[in-house]
Amino acid sequence: MGSFFLYSPPPPPHSLLVRTNKDVKISSGGHRWPRRKKGCTTSSVVFCQGGGGKAIRSGVGSVFGGRTSALVTPTTATDQEQQISPAAVMDASSLVLAVNGQPEIVVKDLVPYSGPTSSSLVETHDGIGIVRFLRGKGFFITGATGFLAKVLIEKIIRTMPDVGKIYLLIKAKDKDAAMARLKTEILNAELFKTLRQTYGKSFQTFMLSKLVPVVGDVCKSNLGLEQELADLIADDVDVIVNSAANTTFDERYDVAIDINTRGPSNLMSFAKKCQNLKLFLQVSTAYVNGQRQGRIMERAFSMGDCIARENNNSLVCEAASRFTLDIQEEVKMVMNSKEVFHPNEVAIKMRELGLERARKFGWQDTYVFTKAMGEMVIDNMRGEIPVVILRPSVIESTYKEPFPGWMEGNRMMDPIVLYYGKGQLTGFLVDPNGVLDVVPADMVVNATLAAIARHGMEQKPEINVYQIASSVVNPLIFKDLATLLYEHYNSSPYVDSNGMPITVPLMKLFSSMDDFSEHLWRDVIQRNGLTAITSSDGKLSQRHEFICKKSVEQAKYLADIYEPYTFYGGRFDNSNGERLMELMSESEKRQFGFDVGSIDWRDYITNVHVPGLRRHVMKGRGTSSS
Repeated sequence: MGSFFLYSPPPPPHSLLVRTNKDVKISSGGHRWPRRKKGCTTSSVVFCQGGGGKAIRSGVGSVFGGRTSALVTPTTATDQEQQISPAAVMDASSLVLAVNGQPEIVVKDLVPYSGPTSSSLVETHDGIGIVRFLRGKGFFITGATGFLAKVLIEKIIRTMPDVGKIYLLIKAKDKDAAMARLKTEILNAELFKTLRQTYGKSFQTFMLSKLVPVVGDVCKSNLGLEQELADLIADDVDVIVNSAANTTFDERYDVAIDINTRGPSNLMSFAKKCQNLKLFLQVSTAYVNGQRQGRIMERAFSMGDCIARENNNSLVCEAASRFTLDIQEEVKMVMNSKEVFHPNEVAIKMRELGLERARKFGWQDTYVFTKAMGEMVIDNMRGEIPVVILRPSVIESTYKEPFPGWMEGNRMMDPIVLYYGKGQLTGFLVDPNGVLDVVPADMVVNATLAAIARHGMEQKPEINVYQIASSVVNPLIFKDLATLLYEHYNSSPYVDSNGMPITVPLMKLFSSMDDFSEHLWRDVIQRNGLTAITSSDGKLSQRHEFICKKSVEQAKYLADIYEPYTFYGGRFDNSNGERLMELMSESEKRQFGFDVGSIDWRDYITNVHVPGLRRHVMKGRGTSSS
């Protein structure tokens, strides 16, 4: 049985004398614990909940009753007893308790309290101290209306209702509009149904006592905040979480660089004004590693790092200079190009420019390239601010918390999953033996909070990288995924407009675009029943050919965008995350665990993710009950 920490508020009116034949580890004062003495026995502890000084027996152990948390304190002020502080961990196999000289009470076989969790009751002694750190802390979260940020907000408030204010940066025209977005896009989300059930009619009042919508924009100087509000937040915030991002793979270069690169720069400038800031956490992506191959370690970027140069390290200096990445020059290029491009072509040209620059420097698309530059900017600007870079891989629906399968919007692999289930896509361009690196959103959030607590308490001026990914410890192989999707849709098929079940074949996986394109043409002709209306020479009419070509080109475009990921040669090391979990107590692992190695992919895909996708994204459309 693990050891536990007894929370220590002011001493109760009646002190207690504790005597035991076992070694007892006593803290040296306050709430901080020294390292455990060698040989100290900490198999279980006394749980105290009260200051009345009386011992209450139960069938499973003994606790102290009263209104405030009781402490184990000395009865006299001898030199030895001066070392005893308000909290102690001790062996509970046999304890003798005496209340201010009153008759002794022998307590045996104490067991940990297993009742409801309370922030004012008991916390684990060993472990990171996640709940303890969260208590009373002020948060500033950007990208608050996004998928991951919502899961983070829900988890913080559900596990630590004693958290301080959580300021949410929301793009809106004014305060009323920001509040409206908070209520409609966050509080009304099904994700919060557990909290809604817990607080009942008081739900919205309680949530608004914690959540503060703030009108602003990470792309603007000083985040677009009014100065008085900026000063208030700067004084109140302990942790900044930057979850704002544009995740479109082929986004316009000017749009992507504005939010993914300049945004972190603006936020770090603001962070330097926060006098009580304990940690800055940047939500990035594991795919900032670009075209690196093999096992990719958790290493931070430095300003000017270039993956193309890494992959061509044998280049002579003159050739290597072509791969020098200068972020300021990239920003200038964007501004100058916008003035040169014709207004009618600026959108297309900016998309092309982003992909061109990304691939030149060794990244697969504009999204991951601009996110990598954002990391570089943070490292360059951070100074003495403790920083955590969180790099999740493909974030999908929740695995367990607050309930399985919740998600919002089409994530990376989901359009393919839905098209396949509806019989509209029977094959795809993918390495059959390749890996789809997926992590559930609730595990990403748990890792986020564990990292925040650990490094927020240490407050070392370091940058720490955590890759929350499954490709090394628990890889999901594409051909296995195809089998799981086939099994799901055959046991629970979509229905067509006539209410008839849609039968899908096992998805065919192609390694070349030519083979995939040929399959698409055959498939679309067959699905549209066009084989019977071809001309004598076997050709389609011009109108039908246009319809088929449009469908084929859409699928090929999707495959082209995903190809760097469906044939990705890198595998993300997650050693830092594993070491972080080793620091967690058993209680913390149950409450904040993120062991991706424990995921049962068959259960997750067939019973959690795809049903969640159909329920929360498709809103139940295409099911027999809809």
